[in-house]
Amino acid sequence: MQQQGCEALYDMEELSVMGLVEVLGRLPRILKIRRHLIKHYLQSPPDIYIGIDAPDFNLGVEQKLHQQAIKTVHYVSPSVWAWKQKRVFKIKQGCNKILVFLPFEKAFYQRFDVPCEFVGHTLADQIPLVNPQKPALEQLGLDPNNKVLAMLPGSRNAEVGLLTPVFLAAAKQLTQRYPGLQIVVPLVNQRRREQFEALLAEHAPELNLTLVDGQARTVMTAADVVLLASGTATLEAMLVKRPMVVAYRFKPLTYRIAKLIVKAKFAALPNLLADKMLVQEYVQEQCTSDNIVQEVARLFDTDNSELLARFNQLHQQIRCDADQKAAQAIVDVINS
Repeated sequence: MQQQGCEALYDMEELSVMGLVEVLGRLPRILKIRRHLIKHYLQSPPDIYIGIDAPDFNLGVEQKLHQQAIKTVHYVSPSVWAWKQKRVFKIKQGCNKILVFLPFEKAFYQRFDVPCEFVGHTLADQIPLVNPQKPALEQLGLDPNNKVLAMLPGSRNAEVGLLTPVFLAAAKQLTQRYPGLQIVVPLVNQRRREQFEALLAEHAPELNLTLVDGQARTVMTAADVVLLASGTATLEAMLVKRPMVVAYRFKPLTYRIAKLIVKAKFAALPNLLADKMLVQEYVQEQCTSDNIVQEVARLFDTDNSELLARFNQLHQQIRCDADQKAAQAIVDVINS
């Protein structure tokens, strides 16, 4: 955006904070930035304020500006359908329109009479409907005659720490069951790679894995089955049309709290989109190496054409030229 001439009042890194403790430590600075932005835009009113994601930050700004007749759009819905549903009323009060990626999000907002437009998902536009395996295998130097398992234990420290030992235990069993099995692990950055390598040395030093820096989509495309942490990667695996097993673990206290407040029926995005259990997901106590091995083996040994056809239908459902639709929706709000 800055390359296109956008003037940044603050560096984006100042808001890129994850985790409760980390946010608390930066909270005074973040709140100061928010107060200044509100003051700045009230003194120099824009034609429209577009809050992109970051709901805890943006919804407060949008509400203050909206109260002063400045038009506002929020792009990327918070997970109000899953938890903290009362935020929907804050969105209704603070936004002229919310733009959402997924059709079930629009259905949720309609229940509360919130102006909402489903624009589709940018990933669905970027990823082709057909993703052949052979070029990805060649790019990664893998043997097309042996099965490939993509293993994605997450991008954050906590999820990699909790999931990797279970994934490695499953990998040990799978390599015994499938001689020649190629297990490829894409790692998002050097920090996660070092963390994974330490866990590998501790739990399964005998395993022969292929570690890759980045290239998660290429690794998933090369795979026969994908084993991964719940998150946006499950949508990407669906879009490249690969069978998957989804897993997640929380710290015990976090899980107990989540069970009380989270209302979503499923964890994996393909299941949420289909409103049924298309892909197997194992959360917390169900996230065991035995369960994972059983499901991965079933997918290796089964004709998955029906599942992949359903993936293709869902892909087309959210492939709507999202960038163009979002831009047009914003122009329509400005002109309204």
